[in-house]
Amino acid sequence: MEVILQGPDKTSTAEPSAAPHSAVEEMCCLLKENRAGKRRGIYSVCSPNRLVLEAAFAQAKQDESPLLIEATCNQVNQDGGYTGQTPAQFRDYVHTVAQESNFPTERLILGGDHLGPNPWRAQSAEAAMEKACAMVAAYAAAGFNKIHLDASMRCSDDPRILANEEIAERAARLCEIAEASAPAASHKPVYVIGTEVPTPGGAQEEMEIEVTSTASLKETLDVHHRAFSRRNLLSAWERIVGVVVQPGVEFGNETVADYVPAKAAELIQAILQQKGIVFEAHSTDYQTAESLRQLVSGHFGILKVGPELTFMLREGIFGLARIEEEWISGERRSEIRAIIERVMAENPENWKGYYHGDERQVRFARAYSLSDRIRYYWPNAEISKALARLLHNLHESPAPLPLVAQYLPRQAEAIRGGEIHNNPIAIIHHKVRESLARYAGACGFVLGR
Repeated sequence: MEVILQGPDKTSTAEPSAAPHSAVEEMCCLLKENRAGKRRGIYSVCSPNRLVLEAAFAQAKQDESPLLIEATCNQVNQDGGYTGQTPAQFRDYVHTVAQESNFPTERLILGGDHLGPNPWRAQSAEAAMEKACAMVAAYAAAGFNKIHLDASMRCSDDPRILANEEIAERAARLCEIAEASAPAASHKPVYVIGTEVPTPGGAQEEMEIEVTSTASLKETLDVHHRAFSRRNLLSAWERIVGVVVQPGVEFGNETVADYVPAKAAELIQAILQQKGIVFEAHSTDYQTAESLRQLVSGHFGILKVGPELTFMLREGIFGLARIEEEWISGERRSEIRAIIERVMAENPENWKGYYHGDERQVRFARAYSLSDRIRYYWPNAEISKALARLLHNLHESPAPLPLVAQYLPRQAEAIRGGEIHNNPIAIIHHKVRESLARYAGACGFVLGR
């Protein structure tokens, strides 16, 4: 078993008079409704993990909603990224999982997140931007139809603080490439601009969260508009659907900064002074259901979630591992917990810069940190083999319900209620969907949530 792991109307906030013809148009309609004051939006699944994607397809299928799946510049690029996949390969992979999940691919929106020079920022600005242009071209040519342009990263020969004008000029250069590389005029992508602080992946140190100021929002939009205009990209500007700002949410290894609407009150009002766009909120992982609803009501029409989903996946797998310890004889056990710890300790490159403290603290973080650096290790051959054995063991010999309830009580309730079978993959999917349902409810896809 392998576990790896068009444009909106910019001048009107009225509801659309005609049914959308594509998932992108449906998303744009949801964002119009958001601007009009309805609690409507869309969440973005930022994970390449197959089990997470299967759960997301199941949730969207139940909700009869479109599904937005995004890859970051570090995950997927023309050099393969850390998934080893190019944009076209990632597209094909996601489409295959969708088809195997009986989810219609026409309801799928593929996005590229933080597309810019970040993976090559150790190089000179020009070298990094050449690579970034090639990456954006590959994303656009592969049919990714939502692109976040983010050229805010400082490259090796840049000044310590990169001017907003330079950031915007680089973003416009990337947009020009995307426009030229899209398969057809009718498939031109929609765009998101701006970035959040800190950089993607969650805070590494103590969190000092500063909500984006209205002046900063206006400057971001103004300098980008001028840069787009200089490159004759005003038709692309009309397809900008969102701007990334910091609403005051973040998570670290052990803590979460919860959304406080009062701190973002001025920002919320400021977006309505701009035509046809909403906010895109990053690092919304681990926010409460109420906080997510308040974000959507505050015109954060696009909610990004990633590490939380693999954190829930990890919780489910660890729960199954504890069940296996008590139910399966010793020689047959997967020993997945011990294998994960050994592989991570022997290969620290994906966590060492994020986890600090003595050996006990670091060992704890490797297993339980909210930043969930385990997500980089699921494709490892030893870990994949151990996971496959765990799933096989509990599929062939399902544990009794009281034992499931001891470690995965909500999944035991779902088994008892007939929602899912006593099957380890179904249990993991259900665990991940605990998070997805919270996002779906906040975006108005699930009645009563």
